Amino acid sequence: MQSQQNSQMRRKWRGWARFDLWSLAALGVAGVVLVPLLAVIWIAFHPTENIWPHLLSTVLPRYFTATVRMMFGVGVLAAAMGAGAAWLVVMYRFPGSRFLEYALLFPMAIPAYVGAYALVDFLDYAGPLQGALRGIFGWNSARDYWFPEIHSEPTAILVLASAFYPYVYLMTRAALREQSGASYEVARALGLGPWGMFWRLGLPLVRPAIAAGVALVMMETVADFGTVATFGVQTLTTGVFSTWLNGGNAGGAAQIAGVILVLVLVLLSVEYLGRRRARFHRPSRASRPVSPIVLQGIWAVAAAALCAVPFLLGFVLPTAVMLGHALAKPQMWLAPGLAEAALNTVIVGGIAAVLTVSAALILIYAVRMAGRRLARSVLPLTSLGYAMPGAVLAVGLLVPLAALDHRVADAVAAVTGHDPGLMLTGTSAAIVLAYLVRFFGIAQGAVDSAFGRISPSLPMAARSLGRGAGGTLREVYLPLMRGSVLAALLVVFVECVKELPATLLLRPFNFNTLATRVYELASLEQIGEAAPAALIVTAMGLVAVALLVRATRQD
Repeated sequence: MQSQQNSQMRRKWRGWARFDLWSLAALGVAGVVLVPLLAVIWIAFHPTENIWPHLLSTVLPRYFTATVRMMFGVGVLAAAMGAGAAWLVVMYRFPGSRFLEYALLFPMAIPAYVGAYALVDFLDYAGPLQGALRGIFGWNSARDYWFPEIHSEPTAILVLASAFYPYVYLMTRAALREQSGASYEVARALGLGPWGMFWRLGLPLVRPAIAAGVALVMMETVADFGTVATFGVQTLTTGVFSTWLNGGNAGGAAQIAGVILVLVLVLLSVEYLGRRRARFHRPSRASRPVSPIVLQGIWAVAAAALCAVPFLLGFVLPTAVMLGHALAKPQMWLAPGLAEAALNTVIVGGIAAVLTVSAALILIYAVRMAGRRLARSVLPLTSLGYAMPGAVLAVGLLVPLAALDHRVADAVAAVTGHDPGLMLTGTSAAIVLAYLVRFFGIAQGAVDSAFGRISPSLPMAARSLGRGAGGTLREVYLPLMRGSVLAALLVVFVECVKELPATLLLRPFNFNTLATRVYELASLEQIGEAAPAALIVTAMGLVAVALLVRATRQD
């Protein structure tokens, strides 16, 4: 009897230890993701030199108001582009509608800063458009005609909206496709015209989807650096760069980054409250989908033109400009530094993608295995990394990593007598860690969705046959999730390739990726030299968009 009780106690202790190990694994991954956020808050409240009063009385109001103007301007324009295009391609059929339904996603492949460089090159005084106008009308100088100012806030809003509207378009299109066609048929029978159906029926039903997309657009706008720097708009993100790199004050940069975090958290809260209060349901599983109306004549041409404008601005124009420069200077494909930047991008992005997806697998599986409230409570917090702009991440990572680097180097020197130097901040390891934190939310969402599609009976059968937790993950889950894991790896890799602010702030000396090479050369107005790197980034982005198109076709 005593031996039986001892055996039961041992089994309980082994189960408790196993569950706690999984809980610790979940907490460990979550801790790595949340450290930059906590570091920014700590540094902001404990700066070495408190310049908050100076910031508050000088540049901070200007940074803040410009950021808010950019957020709302880009949000409104992206909502109009994305929601309007989604309504047209779902509700109507017109020439090119089937192509545009997926082509409208293509701007997601092009970083916003590439679109900014292309638009400036196309519209500037020395660009092809103004040059053609001078040739046609015989103008000799800028005094002979008026042309809008290119380096301005409205132009930056246009570029960012053209780059980010696919977030609104994708969510709105999905919401419209889930609606019952019977509702619109009843509305037509009651005499509602096209505008009435949109304003009184369609828009209220998809409002939560539009709000979620606009929240993402605003967060991306806050995070942007390359575009606003190109057009000379001083936002909070450019303030982080200026205060840190030019002023040498990490505490002041952290304080500005704290303001960015507050803005992002407000956006997340608004988006969450909007989704929580929304209560829209399809009438039944058998409800008929929306039947598109065939447009003819001038209305068909107008619908095609309205949908084509975002596609042309966000994808065709940047690609055409960069391709034109690359073809005009083919020798730039062999320029010094391009191959090295491409190799650095593949290595750093590949390592970051593998680590990010692996950490997501560990966290999601740990939460499912442990089943404890503590492990589950950290899961929503880990998605905050994607909402943190790259500049904020850089501030939150570099300061603690530098302190850790110095302590490790001192300890190694004390033991071996050899100074190893900076092993984290002096190498690309800091960039990899920033990518992991920044894009962990993407990997987490993909992995969690893949786990949810697997029947619980399969892992239960594996456990009953003697497989442990690790064996079940390796032999049951991973083979069934191979496609989702590979897709997550690719998407995270492409996002790493496009990331600019964190890479600029954390890269070692003389270390370039494709993104930083494009930024450096384009900021020196060497668009021809930057074109090959920009096209490589675009080609990698198109692969991820192709995966997204394939997934939406399967819906």
